[in-house]
Formats: sequence, C-alpha cells, structure tokens
Amino acid sequence: MSKEQRAQVDAMLRQPRPDGPQPVEALRAGFKAMMARMAVPDGIRITRTTLGGRPSLHIEPDNGPRTGTILYFHGGGFVFGSPETALSLTGQLVARTGFRSYSLDYRLAPEHPFPAAIEDTLGAYRALLDSGADPSTIAFAGDSAGGGLTVTTCLAARDAGLPMPAAIVAFSPGLDATRTGESMDTKAGIDPFFTRESLGHTGAMYLAGADPHQPMLSPAVLADLTGFPPMLLQAGTNEVLLDDSTRLAARARAAGVDVVLDITADVPHVFQSFAGVLDEADQALDRAALFLTQQVRRPRDHR
Repeated sequence: MSKEQRAQVDAMLRQPRPDGPQPVEALRAGFKAMMARMAVPDGIRITRTTLGGRPSLHIEPDNGPRTGTILYFHGGGFVFGSPETALSLTGQLVARTGFRSYSLDYRLAPEHPFPAAIEDTLGAYRALLDSGADPSTIAFAGDSAGGGLTVTTCLAARDAGLPMPAAIVAFSPGLDATRTGESMDTKAGIDPFFTRESLGHTGAMYLAGADPHQPMLSPAVLADLTGFPPMLLQAGTNEVLLDDSTRLAARARAAGVDVVLDITADVPHVFQSFAGVLDEADQALDRAALFLTQQVRRPRDHR
C-alpha cells in the first residue's frame, strides 16, 4: 500500500497552482487551507496561552502530561504558517510521547524579517527556563523553517549563555539560506512542493537584504555546533532541501554531537504531516517520539 500512498500524496501536492510569485496573503491562505486537511489526533487538550510575550498553543494529553516539554516551531518559510497549521504535527508528538507542548506563534516576514523569529523563539525558551523548567526536560522540535529554528535557537541560546535543551527534532529543516546544497538541483522537479524560485521568493522576504552567509541563516554550512544536544534530523529523498539535513548532520558529527540522520525514500517535504494517510509518516513520528522519550529526562534522573 505504501507505494500507492506515496503516489497519492505526490499527486495532491502537484495540483496546479497560480503561475509566478504569489502575494503574502495568498501564500498564507493557501497553506492554511492545505494544512487544515491534515489529521489532528484525539486525546489531546489545546489551550491558547502566551509564552515569552508571544501567543502560543499549549497542547497536552487528556490524561495529564508526563514530565517533559516540547517547544515547537511551525513551518512556513518564515512567511506563513501558525501553531494551528502545525497542529497535526504537535498533536501527534504529544499523543505519542505523553509530553506537553508549547507551539509558538513567532513573528513572520515580510512584516518582521530576520532575526525577529529567532528573537521570539529564544524568548520563549528563556520564559520556560525562568518558569523553573529544567533544560533536561525541554526539547526543541519543528518543521521546515521551524526545523531550522530548532538549530538557530540553540545557537542563540548558547551565545546568550543559556543551557542547551535536552534534544532537537527537526522535520525537513531549512538550514541553508545560501541554497547551495546539491539537492537544490538534483531534486528539482522531483520535489512536488518547492522550486528554487519559490524558495527564493519567500527567502527574500525573510532576509530583507541580510547576507545569507552567516550561521543564523545558513547553519548547515557555517554553524559551529559544539556543545549541541543530541539531534534527530528527518527528511525525504524527494525534496530540494534534503542536503540541508545531510550537511548539518556532517557538521554535527564533526563537532562531536550525537546525531541521527533519518532519511525516508520517495516522500516529500514534511511528509510527517500525512499521518494516518502515509505509513511512512506514522513510522517517522514513532521514531521521533522514541527519540524524544529517550533524551528528555526527569530533572533528578542521572544519565
């Protein structure tokens, strides 16, 4: 069945779209409509709250959470998306781990370009620490642009002298604003979702003239990952951003960081969103949940 499932997902993502660059409002509306089709699991409670001065969704199991917090950063090219559009992913992680999650509504470009998103995610992490949460009980997770934020927020936290979280989980992370990965070209046309042009359109809004050749924008090629927590990077072979993950994994390995590079064949960008539709999505989420439960500890646990 899986081959048929993959073909169905690919066909859905290849449905005709308007030609040329789209205005921000159209991008946001289209992404919201697409993500509204994704399944949100039962057995979770969702509450609107704030964290670090930003709106966020607090998601927890109906039967009460175990010790552990997932600080989640949604995808959307830093231009669109919200905690609501990522609810299928955060809900699945909460349901599978039993942890609670805060999904952050960080500021978006072009109204708020780089580094506004990183300022917000760092502020949220600082707020969790200030509330008394032990860093060994916090994991960062995110998809696409939000997957990139799991890494750059760790860089910002380290620069600020804050402790590292227990773990990073990144689904199809965007980690290279220079767009120099070989997969940008070798997966062109194979990727049903992105083109170099579409990434350039939203990327320019986020950059707003900033040089992409800096660690906070292109960690896959420029970041020093020394001291980073264990990380799980999941991507599919059918995405132009594949080499963002493979190159970050190589940098992590060279820096002495525990890293799991988890590549699934013939699936698209953030394929984990298709839980309940695509077997590989459920399997990948199970692996992510296992990784999180292995890395996140109660404060007094000894490793």
